[in-house]
Amino acid sequence: MARFHLPPAAWQTIARLEEEESRHCSQVLRLSTGDDITVFDGCGRSAKATIRQVSKNAVAIELGEEILDDTPRPIITLAQAVPKGKTMDWIIEKAVELGVSRIIPLVTRYTIVKYDASEAIKKSEKWQKVALEACKQCGQNRMPQVEPPVDGRIFLSQPRAGGRIIASLAPGALPLKQVIDELATEEEITIMIGPEGDFSNEETQWALDAGYRPAALGSLVLRSETAALYALASLRCLLSC
Repeated sequence: MARFHLPPAAWQTIARLEEEESRHCSQVLRLSTGDDITVFDGCGRSAKATIRQVSKNAVAIELGEEILDDTPRPIITLAQAVPKGKTMDWIIEKAVELGVSRIIPLVTRYTIVKYDASEAIKKSEKWQKVALEACKQCGQNRMPQVEPPVDGRIFLSQPRAGGRIIASLAPGALPLKQVIDELATEEEITIMIGPEGDFSNEETQWALDAGYRPAALGSLVLRSETAALYALASLRCLLSC
């Protein structure tokens, strides 16, 4: 059944899909009056709905019984150094599938891409759309917030609740499973994933000073996107299963 995003402010028994969603419904999928769809608000609420009226840019629907998903525990924030190309899109898509609640793109010493303020906002808006499409595709009813890219040192200067992990190639990093086991009672966990070439020694020290625990992701050197998927899947498997 086709899925569409219906923002919380528009959530009512008789509602209208937003213009972009309406066009997708009427022109791409060619759904018509009487067809059933699923809507979700991105905050854990979903409902089956029936199309009551269709025009080119407006689709009116009638909502059925709503369902509210439980908030996954722990709440996970992914702080991801931005890789080059479209790899960040892929990371966001997989993070959505693994139930991440917040994604914070990082600009670090060894990241290739840099952003000014306006570019950062545009990027976050683009990545938020990627997250929305991933939610629609995988059945996720909670859409993570994708923040604008931020300098790694500024990120580390901000207070952060719960457990904190930094994936690290530095000597002395503990096995990821051991670190996760030590954080098993935390309601929130933030995990930092570095760029190709890892975080610099200085950045790693800033993270340690901010209370992050260094975790090794095995004996092989992983690409940034592989490290993100490995770490997130491990968190979900060890703490949610």
